Amino acid sequence: MQRIYVPHLLKAPGNTRTIEVNDYLSDLETLTPVKGSIQVQHRGNFLEVSSQAETITTLTCHRCLQNYNTRIQVDTSEFIWLQDPQPETYAEEVEVGLDELVETLSPQGHFDPAEWLYEQLCLAMPQRQLCDQACEGITNSVASSEDRATATDHRWAALSALKQQLSE
Repeated sequence: MQRIYVPHLLKAPGNTRTIEVNDYLSDLETLTPVKGSIQVQHRGNFLEVSSQAETITTLTCHRCLQNYNTRIQVDTSEFIWLQDPQPETYAEEVEVGLDELVETLSPQGHFDPAEWLYEQLCLAMPQRQLCDQACEGITNSVASSEDRATATDHRWAALSALKQQLSE
């Protein structure tokens, strides 16, 4: 996917560009290509970006550490304000209002649809990765303390023999 030069969107029909996606994203490891579409509309002082896409990826269960495949789907839209970057001043404490928590892009800049889609897919991944809701996690093969005493690691056999000799 090529980056979109923002002023060129004004010359597109309806100030809109639609991108069909059927490709792997370089930073996202997936089993299948990402399939879907991205629509970018220039609305004067902001871009309206929307996407419907899906792919299948391999995740690791947080309980049992087994790999499992899951479908990641996005159906989202976002406004990206077009404004020139402001010089950043660093202070020890800065208050930020809710209206300042938005994405911005230079009106003469480029919009990267592949990077935007990558971010949306990463946000759609489950935070709690479980292979199954009934997953019990890693099972402990040694159940009781008596079993633990008899189930010693063979690498410690020489030390156990020395310990026996010293106690006699």
